Amino acid sequence: MAVLVTGATGFLGGRLAGVLAARGESVRILARPGRDLRHLEPHRIEVVLGTLSDTEALAWAVDGVTHIYNCAGCSTDWAPYETFHTANVAGVSNLIRAAARVRELARLVHVSTTDIYGYPLQPCDETHPARDIGLSYNKTKCLGEQEVWRAHDAGLPVTVVRPATIYGPRGTVFATEIAAHLKRGTMAVIDGGRASGGFCYVDNCVDAMMRAAASPIATGRAYNIADGTGASWRTYVDMLAARLSLRRAWINLPARVAFSLAQMMETVYGGARIASRPPLTRHAVYLLSRNQEFPAARAGADFGFNPAISFDEGVERTARWLRDGDS
Repeated sequence: MAVLVTGATGFLGGRLAGVLAARGESVRILARPGRDLRHLEPHRIEVVLGTLSDTEALAWAVDGVTHIYNCAGCSTDWAPYETFHTANVAGVSNLIRAAARVRELARLVHVSTTDIYGYPLQPCDETHPARDIGLSYNKTKCLGEQEVWRAHDAGLPVTVVRPATIYGPRGTVFATEIAAHLKRGTMAVIDGGRASGGFCYVDNCVDAMMRAAASPIATGRAYNIADGTGASWRTYVDMLAARLSLRRAWINLPARVAFSLAQMMETVYGGARIASRPPLTRHAVYLLSRNQEFPAARAGADFGFNPAISFDEGVERTARWLRDGDS
């Protein structure tokens, strides 16, 4: 029997597919034609070409699988709303409809995010309701979860994981983009960078997902996933800078100022229909100024999640990859 990983051309899905294959699983992925799959070349993986909008490709992809890991989605902080909705809502709905026809399916693990809580002032556990604050990513991830829970109510065996800040080799937002800003001298911290980042090393997140998929207790439940390091953004950014022999971030913005700047930049870029990302967005300010250390005690209690890769080791592996591409 095979397992299906969607989003395997990306960061988390790519690492998950590789780990599953290395452990002897029969892995199938759904990938757009022409996407870069070099990170999966060391592994024997079946590739179905298509997207979550392609019902025929989806039917082929889910045929006979016992587990589905949905890592696909739009996780940027700047894109047209339609792009977010297509990936995070319509794509989820299409996948669920295809999965509902698979008699062998034991579990669908859906990757959500702690962003669905609406960036509260204090981190919360999984009993906190989803809160749409109007940002496209937050809104569509909330809607995507609603699709999953409706499918569960209809009988589909699902588990939802809500990772906080995933980082590691091949990471874009919290690895390559931060390194690029450090090199240019444009990396900023907010309120001194004192907010906890809620960091989760990618291999720890992968381990949590596989444990959740195998746990009978996890059916119909949601789980925050974070390593519980308590590390601040200032600590993370400074550690990356030191390991890359770069100057530490020197720009420090008060949160109130940062929000005003982000709002102004989004207004200008949106009004002018500029496709490129503004230098600062409200989404980024929320992440850098609000405590992201969402508790993962439920994952520890239900399926023994206990991060194996320490924060220091995770940052070192990330920096090593940024220096020489060694994954």
